[in-house]
Amino acid sequence: MSTLTEVASGYQAGRTLPLRVELLRQLKRRRTLVMGAVLAVLPFVLLVAFAVGGDPGGRNDRVTLMDTATASGANFAAVNLFVSAGFLLVIPVALFCGDTVASEASWSSLRYLLAAPVPRARLLWSKLVVALGLSLAAMVLLPLVALAAGTAAYGWGPLRIPTGGALDTGTAAQRLLVAVAYLFVSQLVTAGLAFWLSTLTDAPLGAVGGAVGLTIVGNVLDAVTALGHWRDFLPAHWQFAWADAVQPTPEWSGMIQGAAVSVTYALVLFALAFRTFSRKDVVS
Repeated sequence: MSTLTEVASGYQAGRTLPLRVELLRQLKRRRTLVMGAVLAVLPFVLLVAFAVGGDPGGRNDRVTLMDTATASGANFAAVNLFVSAGFLLVIPVALFCGDTVASEASWSSLRYLLAAPVPRARLLWSKLVVALGLSLAAMVLLPLVALAAGTAAYGWGPLRIPTGGALDTGTAAQRLLVAVAYLFVSQLVTAGLAFWLSTLTDAPLGAVGGAVGLTIVGNVLDAVTALGHWRDFLPAHWQFAWADAVQPTPEWSGMIQGAAVSVTYALVLFALAFRTFSRKDVVS
């Protein structure tokens, strides 16, 4: 009994599975490196596309954000966010959050982590924080590379707004930062779905694919105009509200509503993940 007491006296649950250890483990994984490479290469793919396709000038006297892509590096960064917000940025979030627990179960290492002993809540917390951190890093990486590549190709200049006017470089940088922050918040629903599914299954692909699939279903439902105001309760309905930040006078109402919907769904899903895992019989 005294031996058990001595062992327990030096044990601190808060120091098990430190965030830096979990972060290093995830950074070394091949899927992290591949996803980072894909996001870093996308801006250069678009550069080639614009070079091959010529000037993306307005058609039928209607100028869109895509038409201003070559106006400056800031415009090119905004276009990269626009083309990736609907689907591409969903993938790293689903991957990092959906693979994190399920992969441990598939490798039969989850029970050994818990036997370390790492408390279940501590294990989930460490994995969730790191997964969200990597998701945010992925969303920051894309516009940063796009801004650098676009500036090299089209020059450093103000952000030209399709509806008229422009934002100076300092203001444009701040607004793009707001856009990235909103995109991260809007993707918390996908993160919550993926993380919850990751606690339900031993198949990482099932958790990741399930989160992506449900996100796509949300996008499809948002396209059904017959739903009317019910679409306001769909996170997908607000996914492009960040565009309101890159206007001469930013409009915040859409982003506030979208953020409120996303955070509400995410909190429920994260709570379900912790509840599910706390009651799960871990055998792998």
